[in-house]
Amino acid sequence: MAININPTPVASNNQAQASKPAKRNWNVEIRFGAPTISLDQRMVFTERLSLLLETGVSLLEALKAMQQQTEEVLLADIIGSLVDTISEGKSFSVALEQHPEMFSTTYTSLVFAAEQGGFLPQVLSQLLRMDEKNSQLRSNIVSALSYPAFLIAFSIAVVVFVLVVIFPKFEVLFASIHDQLPITTIFLMALSGFVRHYWILIIVGLVAAGWATMTWMKSPAGKLVFDQFKMNAPLIKDIYRQIYLSQTLSVLGLSLSNGVPITVALKASQGVVKNLVFVKFLDEVRNHVNEGRGIAIGFTNTPFVPPMVRQMVATGEQTGNLGLVMSRVADFYERELTKRITILSKSIEPIMLVLMGVVVGLIVISLILPIFKLSRAVH
Repeated sequence: MAININPTPVASNNQAQASKPAKRNWNVEIRFGAPTISLDQRMVFTERLSLLLETGVSLLEALKAMQQQTEEVLLADIIGSLVDTISEGKSFSVALEQHPEMFSTTYTSLVFAAEQGGFLPQVLSQLLRMDEKNSQLRSNIVSALSYPAFLIAFSIAVVVFVLVVIFPKFEVLFASIHDQLPITTIFLMALSGFVRHYWILIIVGLVAAGWATMTWMKSPAGKLVFDQFKMNAPLIKDIYRQIYLSQTLSVLGLSLSNGVPITVALKASQGVVKNLVFVKFLDEVRNHVNEGRGIAIGFTNTPFVPPMVRQMVATGEQTGNLGLVMSRVADFYERELTKRITILSKSIEPIMLVLMGVVVGLIVISLILPIFKLSRAVH
């Protein structure tokens, strides 16, 4: 937990008051866990800064205005740090590099290129569009998986309710014909008793297993295994490969189109893709470029890169339009990825419904068959 106490200056009413110490409203904010900046907050920052620069406001004055208007404490602190760094005579890209929690390598590299070429507002607009695409892709994935996730959670809740509430009511009734009970009924009765008597241990065990799994996945060995699984597992491997390719080609296309050196662009794309297997592939591509062999050979020698991407990259390198070609391919894969995710979501839904029907049917049969046997015994 971190406690931030930040003074927010109150603007003076006239020039005479400017020499007096500024009044301060003290904002106290308590944070649990590591402070973070969301993608949406960075998008708002980029959009407002781009708009102010396009209207003719200087970079320093634009940042000062944004700092005063920002209510989010952490974001205001970062903007204040940018103001201080630029006031010291350092460049905007250098100021951004001091805050990797908000500005990626791609972001700072493109801003550096824009400062050299004098087209910062245009690059900020392009960065905003790239973040908007990433945000839309994330929304599409969440939307596609939300209903199947709901079905899974609902199924688990129904099963737990039946085991804890319904089955105990038949325990005494079924005791007289225990030897004649179907195997499914015996199993569910035993499972019901276990859940009711050891529910605390079950919850503790699930929490401990979840914590251990998350800890292992954050370790280098666990992350590598999980990343390899995402790149090679049936059904999901094509989706993950398209996500990483789309992100990589989008960053490379935007960087190269704005004059960023190809080795710097490849390094920046490694900061965007969060998969060790794909990062290793980009490392190999960068080594080929450093050796003077070009970028196309790295894509050609990689099995998970589709033939179309290999051909387009080779064509772009030969014609000198690599940035444009990569941007076009990235746009194509973004559209294809949205379609694939939608299709996968719609195919999962009926499968989940069938599984729910099987589980519910099994539970109903396990209750009804013993009742029929009891009624026959009575008659």
